[in-house]
Amino acid sequence: MMTPMSRYLATSNNESKPLSKAVIFGSSGLGGCLGWVVVHPFNTIAVRHNLATMSGKDFCLKTMIKENGFMTLYDGLSAGVLRQVFYATSRFGLYETFRDYAHEIRGKTDFASRVVIGAITGGMAAYISCPMEVAVVRMSNDKTLPIDQRRNYKGVVDTGTRILKEEGVGAFWRGSGPFVTRAMMVGVFQVATLDQFKELYVGWFNQKKNSIPNVFCSAMTSGLIYSLATMPLESSKNRMASQKPDPKTGKLPYTGTLQTLTKVMKQDGFLAFYNGFLPYYLRCGGHTVSMFIFVQLIRDSYKSFM
Repeated sequence: MMTPMSRYLATSNNESKPLSKAVIFGSSGLGGCLGWVVVHPFNTIAVRHNLATMSGKDFCLKTMIKENGFMTLYDGLSAGVLRQVFYATSRFGLYETFRDYAHEIRGKTDFASRVVIGAITGGMAAYISCPMEVAVVRMSNDKTLPIDQRRNYKGVVDTGTRILKEEGVGAFWRGSGPFVTRAMMVGVFQVATLDQFKELYVGWFNQKKNSIPNVFCSAMTSGLIYSLATMPLESSKNRMASQKPDPKTGKLPYTGTLQTLTKVMKQDGFLAFYNGFLPYYLRCGGHTVSMFIFVQLIRDSYKSFM
């Protein structure tokens, strides 16, 4: 009798019975959470690197760890995992649900439909999870701020409570513009292209669809593409989510996606958006690979016990 792991290594293409919606959404969320635990340190590095350059400071990973300890790489992990509960669950669950529904209506699933559905569901998931994204950015970067500017959040609950009391509910969606736009692009470049690359690599490399090599190659390819495409929006989102009002005027420096993009390009140049790209790609590519492998492994394990 084959174990779930041996069956997965051989092939994951068990199509005997469609998965229920509960399993699709549940495995998507759990896979997203497990994948995020793997890559959270890269997210912390990417956020701090990007925001350090925004302030005109040099970023040094060695110095950061020396001053704050190795576990500082996991600052904001609780918020990051909680974000995946909402983000990954809704993004991939809705994508597969809408994709299958469109297939029933049209009788086919082509690349164009994957692009449209990926963009719509990505944007929906981002708006739902935006409060957790704001918490992740703030918790990840807080220790790098000057002592008198630190918010000293104690955890994800404390972060959420203080944002609500001190800044109002609207602060939870500060940076939602670039976050939603970025998520729509991720829906296209990650979810839709991953689906497409899976099928392409079956023919190009004679891989079995949804096997580990197939998922790994497809995820790495889509991860690179969407990292390059979404980094400017990620940088804008980080700046908007972490910003504070000007002490003299009381106004926020960044007010919208287009205004942020334009302001950064004028002041620092286009390449400023790509400060911290390597850890960002390791986060994006790594999360894409680990998440989809976890999702597929969870689903195969579920099927083997049914």
